[in-house]
Amino acid sequence: MTAVLILDPLGAHRAALQLTAVIDRRYNMRPKFKARLQRLKWLFTDHPVYYLTVCTEPRRSILANTEVHDSFKKFAERATEYKVLVGRYVIMPDHVHFFAAFSASSPSLSKWMKSWKNASSKTLRQMGVPAQHWEKDFFDHVMRSAESYEEKWNYVLQNPVRAGLVQRAEDWPYQGEIHRLTVS
Repeated sequence: MTAVLILDPLGAHRAALQLTAVIDRRYNMRPKFKARLQRLKWLFTDHPVYYLTVCTEPRRSILANTEVHDSFKKFAERATEYKVLVGRYVIMPDHVHFFAAFSASSPSLSKWMKSWKNASSKTLRQMGVPAQHWEKDFFDHVMRSAESYEEKWNYVLQNPVRAGLVQRAEDWPYQGEIHRLTVS
């Protein structure tokens, strides 16, 4: 059994297994392959909804303000031009949580995130915040069901309350929803 890396035109990658089997007719041996796990269909979907978390470097409290919030909303609204829909989001002082849906014709997640980091860094520079603004990496998770989407959103929504920034989640001014996303 060998692993093969497959690159698609959008730059996404996935590992595929190339199985080789020897059939010995003397012993009537047949290759046996296990059925693909059902959850794997979500890993290779053409329309994933991602839960994303991005942190500032080194966890500086530079994000919870009107300028960054407006910049985020502007970028998220323009994302439709690239076949990306941004759903719910919460901007915390040192990190951002949001959901984004991609299509088969969207740019890769990495390219899109790089573009968003660049756009938000431009806003931060204009505010006089010295670079480096973002950690190199980000966290992403593919939503597999409506239940997990709602569960993640409820967790994210309560983030400002858990941090002691507000008494009620709805009082946090740096949150919202650009597009209503659904996960089936």
